[in-house]
Amino acid sequence: MIDFAPWDALLRQYVDTQGRVDYQAWKREKPQALAEWLASLDPQNIKFDDNQNVELALWINLYNALTISTILERYPIDSILPKILGIPNWLAFLWFFYRPAYRFSGRRYSLSQIEHKMLRKKFQDPRIHFAIVCASIGCPLLRNNAYWPETVQQQLDEDARRFINNPDKVRYDSQTSTLYCSKIFKWYRQDFLKLARSVQEYIRSYLETDVPLTDATSISYLYYDWNLNQMEKRG
Repeated sequence: MIDFAPWDALLRQYVDTQGRVDYQAWKREKPQALAEWLASLDPQNIKFDDNQNVELALWINLYNALTISTILERYPIDSILPKILGIPNWLAFLWFFYRPAYRFSGRRYSLSQIEHKMLRKKFQDPRIHFAIVCASIGCPLLRNNAYWPETVQQQLDEDARRFINNPDKVRYDSQTSTLYCSKIFKWYRQDFLKLARSVQEYIRSYLETDVPLTDATSISYLYYDWNLNQMEKRG
């Protein structure tokens, strides 16, 4: 059985309820703890026994842990989108996601492979987009606890509700009848359309307020903030 407890403990210690990470304290106090947990998984001959929730929890945890581990290695940084003389370095940004730098269970993976092949392709569940976190403010809020096979479905529902009811990610302007939402709904539109007629309908199914959304409601996509999801630096 995969032991998520070390990862869970680190999240509870260094991530707040708003998904902000205390990278400064994490790197100072336990710089090797996450890397050691990830290394402990590599030799394991992981067997899922046809339990998709075990596999789902594993890959979500692994994606987030690998991302945080990479940030800790490079910290201090202010953004996952580096700049050279003020110009975004998109090649370095893409390399962050596409380099096959992570060894797990005898194979090498990139963050992109985990997201698109191990999660999106296999599970066909758009709630995944509210769970995996690329360490930017524009991403979903990082949970301050691990995903567990017994509760992962409930956790994904919570993630979807938290994201869609967060006005920084989704909001409706009644004066202009415009739905403003994260670019995640643009980039992965086809994933949401597998479960709903439109992005508007998918969003409406999770909203906790009565908003007059229809399939024809105008959509405008919000600015995506690539700055690091870090707590305010101290000292």
